[in-house]
Amino acid sequence: MAAIDDLLATMAKLRDPDGGCPWDLEQDFATIKPYTIEEAYEVADAIDRADLDDLKAELGDLLLQVVYHAQMAREEGAFGFEGVARAINDKMIARHPHVFGDAEVRTAAAQTNAWERQKARERAEKAAGRGSEPSLLDDVPLALPALMRAEKLGKRAARAGFDWPDTAGVVAKLREELAEIEEALAGGDAGAVREEIGDLLFAAAQLARKAGADAEESLRLANLKFAGRFQSMETAARAEGSDLSREDMGRLESRWQAAKRRA
Repeated sequence: MAAIDDLLATMAKLRDPDGGCPWDLEQDFATIKPYTIEEAYEVADAIDRADLDDLKAELGDLLLQVVYHAQMAREEGAFGFEGVARAINDKMIARHPHVFGDAEVRTAAAQTNAWERQKARERAEKAAGRGSEPSLLDDVPLALPALMRAEKLGKRAARAGFDWPDTAGVVAKLREELAEIEEALAGGDAGAVREEIGDLLFAAAQLARKAGADAEESLRLANLKFAGRFQSMETAARAEGSDLSREDMGRLESRWQAAKRRA
């Protein structure tokens, strides 16, 4: 495609030591990584807002990140954009033998099972290349948001049967973890408190998984709800010539309850 070729040429020019952009020339994989993550979230935000014009722009920004990383890899003699595109295309064909081959898959559930078997084979191949044993957890990325990674780790472990039979077991685990937090707080051990809070959050992610509620999305919605209610409190206080920072806890709680009723 001409548009892709133009974008690749633009990035190559930006990274050209002879006349390129000084800022772009200073970057490497590590410094560009945060922008890549940020652009992915901005794509998700445009989808949530159902703004297709913005989605087009944000997808372009995300594509630029792929092109950027591919250009830096090409400069190191590792791979280029064409290699990236070919690899993902080959992977999609391998993971859909019912579309590109002779396999037969009748339902979405059967496709999911076939997909997981293919990914298991890929994990085994990667592990063999490293000279190690494969693990169900091998390709759960470390860079995922912690809550999302917790949910995925639990889901992978569940494939081996390591899971609660129902949500009641997870709720009991949450109560257990909360009691351990209270014990750590009473002991004044900051490290233990941090560890136990982590255990509580991990268990909460598993409750979301077992209940069929995406943990990251649930927390995102809770953040939006909290922000909306708090901003409503601020608006109400300003309308009365007040400021939240000058009000006592009783008044703040009253405003919070009023904001909840308005929401």
